[in-house]
Amino acid sequence: MVLTTDITYLPFGHSMLYLSSIMDIYNGEIVTYKIDDKQDQSLVNDTLNQIDIPEGCILHSDQGSVYTSYAYYQLYEEKGIIRSMSRKRTPVDNAPIESFHSSLKSETFYINNELNRSNHIVIDIVEKYIKNYNNNRIQQKLGYLSPVKYRELIA
Repeated sequence: MVLTTDITYLPFGHSMLYLSSIMDIYNGEIVTYKIDDKQDQSLVNDTLNQIDIPEGCILHSDQGSVYTSYAYYQLYEEKGIIRSMSRKRTPVDNAPIESFHSSLKSETFYINNELNRSNHIVIDIVEKYIKNYNNNRIQQKLGYLSPVKYRELIA
């Protein structure tokens, strides 16, 4: 199993929320995520702790400070995860999750001018988008199936 993770910002009003998400590279499914008003160590640790990851799983991230911290390294070790990291300042190395975050923002907040909403509305928009993305959004590379339908078909 190969997973990738990253954090993106979600602007609203005069504030910011942060989305930490983990994607399964196999089918592009967002397997877990967490939204918070702080981009800190607990955000990424809590995101990772929300799911059971099989030992020996590869988890790829960029070299942001939260992913290179000793606390995150310990969490990797505890869970038996193999760490993989992008080259510095090379977002293309983490393209699948970067692309997902870009689509999320461009297809919701920017296109619908949702930047002046409350944090509860922002969270609701993200949750609905991820649910729709996982369950209904077909992808050519998956034989025109959604990530969840593809996983269920292959399982």
